[in-house]
Amino acid sequence: MMALAFLAGIWTASRRCLLDNIAPEKVVDIGPWLIVGAIIGARSFYVVSYWQEQFAGKPFSEVFMVHHGGLVFYGGLIGAIVAGVTFVKLKQIPLWKLADALAPSIALGYVFGRIGCLMNGCCYGRACSLPWAIRYPAGHDTHPMNGTAIPVHPTQIYDSLLNLGLYLGLAWLYRRKKFDGQVFATYLICYACTRSLVEMFRGDYPQYYAGWITPAHLVSVLILAAGLALFFLLPRTTTRS
Repeated sequence: MMALAFLAGIWTASRRCLLDNIAPEKVVDIGPWLIVGAIIGARSFYVVSYWQEQFAGKPFSEVFMVHHGGLVFYGGLIGAIVAGVTFVKLKQIPLWKLADALAPSIALGYVFGRIGCLMNGCCYGRACSLPWAIRYPAGHDTHPMNGTAIPVHPTQIYDSLLNLGLYLGLAWLYRRKKFDGQVFATYLICYACTRSLVEMFRGDYPQYYAGWITPAHLVSVLILAAGLALFFLLPRTTTRS
């Protein structure tokens, strides 16, 4: 699912960037940079967040076992941004034009990524009795000692549906943007809000603040602030022809 996420994201961005006179091969070239940056960032955040629960006392090589599961999207986003900015500076590509072309595709890739989370059994929700609640197989964390599965919110599906809507909205905005960087800033703002909403239903964290605030809530505040700052501070100009 991660591979599908990157392929769908890179392909759609390579078609979209034509509207800003960016050669599609530039998006393809930046793809490996974004993949490596995203995986390093996502894994690093996960290891730091769950060190005591999953890595303490185990061989250090477990840190690199990404195929066992364990990636944090916000870490991947930050890692990809760092890698992307580095690539843009080296190749002298307009930063905000490329960021706008990539922004909707980030949301689209996230749709596939969260389906992967559902299949892996991570990022699950709190217990609930709603008709669409899901139950995981035996051996999952949602099984108490007596073996009866606890129905939980399908938070991965919530996230996927919200980001599918976000992708469609950003793709629509891209053709109507008023300044370079608008679409990327809008993505940061909207994603921080949708993520914070879904976090209200998450049940997999080892620690909550005030009984319901998750670590992702705290990062969402920073992402929201960054998006608002870009939206209001970026120059209101675009060179699209």
